[in-house]
Amino acid sequence: MSREDCIDEWRRTIGGQSLKYVSVQFIRSALAFEAQIKDHGGHSTVVRMALKAALKTDQRSSEAGGRPRPVLQSSLRPGTHLVREWNGRIYQVEVLDDGFRMDGKRCRSLSAIARKVTGAHWSGPRFFGLG
Repeated sequence: MSREDCIDEWRRTIGGQSLKYVSVQFIRSALAFEAQIKDHGGHSTVVRMALKAALKTDQRSSEAGGRPRPVLQSSLRPGTHLVREWNGRIYQVEVLDDGFRMDGKRCRSLSAIARKVTGAHWSGPRFFGLG
């Protein structure tokens, strides 16, 4: 699919979010994931409940004029995978008991990983969309 076809399908399937800085590779992957979810009966009950809770938190913080509370690193379970696209490359980080692993290398914090990826100081949780 061309970029335009991907964007059209994204808007039909997922919604009208802006995709200006999203790579075609990421859009294709997201569309394939959504198709698999639909073919297999939708998200699990646990995922649906988590999404509803996240929406409620976001709506409450928007109404109060604040930001949603960040997800603390300590609340991430070992084995969880965080995914972030940066400059056309997709980075995947695994949460460990005592840190994180990316590309087979252990790191003590998400901020250290964000710094390796971008070359600049970032809040790791913010870089990975957790806070």
